[in-house]
Parts: sequence; structure tokens; C-alpha cells
Amino acid sequence: MGRPKGGKNREWSKEEKLKYVLMVLNGENSVKGIKREYGLSVGMVSNWIKRYNEQGIEGLQNKRKPGNPLSKYSNRKELTPLEQLEYENMLLRIENERLKKGYTEEDAIIAKSSIRNMK
Repeated sequence: MGRPKGGKNREWSKEEKLKYVLMVLNGENSVKGIKREYGLSVGMVSNWIKRYNEQGIEGLQNKRKPGNPLSKYSNRKELTPLEQLEYENMLLRIENERLKKGYTEEDAIIAKSSIRNMK
């Protein structure tokens, strides 16, 4: 079924993940039993168990995802002078990285349009 459109993905805390992992490792429940009882996917719990076995409890820690740093500024109508400078600085850094890789503005536009045409 999945989440409703525009909804956020569910995030599990390290403690919640550990609870389910220990249930399986201690033999209290199977992965399929957890699926039936709690509605968690088999693959998700299996990945948690694998990371727990490889890295311990720290492997269950949620990783921070980078996201789009420009959206912080571009979604707002008015920016403070400091935020304007940070936004311009970020744009220049992105442009600089593109130029280092040999991409021009036109190359980026062509790539975006070809991706849209594939869909």
C-alpha cells in the first residue's frame, strides 16, 4: 500500500530497531512473525539484523541525508542579507564545480530535457 502522496517516510529510532533485532536474534520471534505481528517488512528487518551483526548498535543509527541545500533559501520569499550572501555563495560553488567537471549551463539544460523525454 505505501504512504500517502506527499507524506513522510516513517523513521525508526535506534531503540525501536534494536527491540525487533533482539527479538529475532534471541529466538523470541522470526522475521516473518514480526511482519505479521507488527506490520514491518521482512527486508527492512533483515537489513537491520545484517547491520547490527556487522556494526553493532551503531549500525542501527539513522543516517543523515544531505538533501538539497538550495531549497532552504529558494522556498522563501524574503531572505536576510546574510542568507542572500550564503545563497549566492552556494550558487557560485555549484557553478564552479560544474565548470571543473566541464559542464556548461547549456549542457545541464540539455541533460534535464533528455531525462524528461525519457519518461
